[in-house]
Amino acid sequence: MTNSAPALDADERAAAQYPGARLPDRRRSVHSLGVNLAVSEWGDEHAPAIFCSHGGFDFSGTFDVFAPLLAAGGYRVVVWDQRGHGDSDHAPLYSWDADIRDLLNVLDSIGREPAILLGHSKGGSISTTAIQVAPQRVRAFVNIDGIPSHRPPPDVADHERTKLLATELSGWLDHRRAAGAKVRRADTLGGLAERRGRMNPRLSKPWLRYLVTRGARKDADGWRWKIDPVLRPGGFGPWRAQWSMARLASLPVPLLGLLATESEPMGWDTSPADVKPVLPPRAEIVQLEGVGHFIHIEQPARVAKLVLDFLRSVAA
Repeated sequence: MTNSAPALDADERAAAQYPGARLPDRRRSVHSLGVNLAVSEWGDEHAPAIFCSHGGFDFSGTFDVFAPLLAAGGYRVVVWDQRGHGDSDHAPLYSWDADIRDLLNVLDSIGREPAILLGHSKGGSISTTAIQVAPQRVRAFVNIDGIPSHRPPPDVADHERTKLLATELSGWLDHRRAAGAKVRRADTLGGLAERRGRMNPRLSKPWLRYLVTRGARKDADGWRWKIDPVLRPGGFGPWRAQWSMARLASLPVPLLGLLATESEPMGWDTSPADVKPVLPPRAEIVQLEGVGHFIHIEQPARVAKLVLDFLRSVAA
């Protein structure tokens, strides 16, 4: 690999333009637990902040259309690449707890006033846990299809469940050892977009090509996603969707939960009926018909309006 990126050709420059997308107004870095986190911001830096957590295997560029809409509503929108994603540092190991500490350190980089959190998918689950860890730091929460599925855990005895957890831990460490020196396979811009499309089949080809220009780098031998090849769903060790869902009932802040209806590979397939038994008192759940897991990408204007209306109601 070369130290300087090769120049983009005409097709690649065209891919870097997408209707409504706007690059961040500011970029900076936050140091967290030995890792530098790349932070992007839109909007007036003196406005109230909304801290946005992206999903697994995503990056801040996935908010390039949605974040400017929130900024136009009078907010400072702060998005960071989670460790191992986008332009943030890779780490020796990854864990749910580290992601939560990173979130709190990004909050601390602006101040100690109670903040607004918005999370998509994994980012929604991380935010849910962070609120329980530090409830005094949050005043409102928007969860975009990040409420886990109702699928039950295996019906096994407790001692067998303990064995399962131990197997997951050792399996992750084996994966980490095997992937330690792995380098992502180079491809064309179109090839990466096509591969991404298998995980995001509802998103348009122009958007997928745009994402490559934001979340991948061009080396001398082709394009590679910046995401650490060591990463895999779930981070380090065991995690159960039900653990996150169970935390919802005790959330002490107003919640707007947005759910998709269309099933796709990275979605939870969670319905309002699944969530209703564990909803906290100040919660509103909205299911958007005909929309998949990436709700804020498929219908950014509609979702931005829902979020802004919710925040106005909370402030009233």
